[in-house]
Amino acid sequence: METKLQQADGPAVALAAELLKGGGIVAIPTETVYGIAASALDGAAVKKIFEAKGRPQDNPLIVHIDRLEMLEGLVGCVPERAKKLAEAFWPGPLTMILPRGPRVAAEVCAGLDTVAVRMPSHPVARAVITACGLPLAAPSANLSGSPSPTTAHYVMEDMRGRLPLILDGGECQVGVESTVVSLAGPQAMLLRPGYITQEQLQEVLREKVLLSGAILEKLKEGETARSPGMKYKHYAPKAEVTIVKGGFQAYCRYVQQHAEPGTFCLCFAGESGALPVPSVEYGAAQNGADQAKHLFTALRQLDERGAKRVFARCPAATGVALAVYNRLLRAAAFRVVEA
Repeated sequence: METKLQQADGPAVALAAELLKGGGIVAIPTETVYGIAASALDGAAVKKIFEAKGRPQDNPLIVHIDRLEMLEGLVGCVPERAKKLAEAFWPGPLTMILPRGPRVAAEVCAGLDTVAVRMPSHPVARAVITACGLPLAAPSANLSGSPSPTTAHYVMEDMRGRLPLILDGGECQVGVESTVVSLAGPQAMLLRPGYITQEQLQEVLREKVLLSGAILEKLKEGETARSPGMKYKHYAPKAEVTIVKGGFQAYCRYVQQHAEPGTFCLCFAGESGALPVPSVEYGAAQNGADQAKHLFTALRQLDERGAKRVFARCPAATGVALAVYNRLLRAAAFRVVEA
């Protein structure tokens, strides 16, 4: 299959819409990461996403909409909590898990009785949804398990020959996948951290939002993934990644003691010059949003530079940085050491 990469102008959006209406798949930009889109109402089309990514079919997908009216039939009900969060954060990088409605294809939900829905803010994503008139299932546009792509170039690296069209809408501004909050139970629960933080959710809902244990720990044996991004290993470069906790001097000593050929550092901005091995920076030390925007690009750059083993500086586990720590934990398959 030939894969075309086109700037996301009017004709390219129209072409994407026709492909989607015909049961095809297309890579589109969102404000978080690039996604592979298919009609969320068409099970055969959704299966093409799993095939292109090499993604396990027990991993649910997120449905993207461009207006609240699209929720009709996708979800069984819209609870008051969902209305409050939609008013505060949609369009934007927030996914809500709600009771599943009759219209959504079973393949989207991975056998669950819930469906994940969000309204993206990226103008290209919204234009494509509007042009085709369909809710779109769209996981990240990468090979399953590898770092999510934040530019069309990286989508092409992974998806060449696997889908017909990639729309280039520039670099993604958020850089990590959306926050996922479940509203299907008696209490709201954060399942995947992102740019919208636990504190922001609680401020809008005026109630406690629980943190899923799977944010910082592996799923237990046999436990079901209720959200994308909860699998054991995810977002990973080819290199073996280890997160190193501790201050900068302790980190430097640890790297010095454990370095071998092919060792790289994944560090904060401005730290490269003081490190004993080659390094890639992934954002300012005290700025979770900056780290989030650059993390996946940094992980891909480590592959480009031939890294075999990576020691990563540990971000904070609060605010937006919690999302960064969550992604790094999975990239590292939960290898964490104290320096």
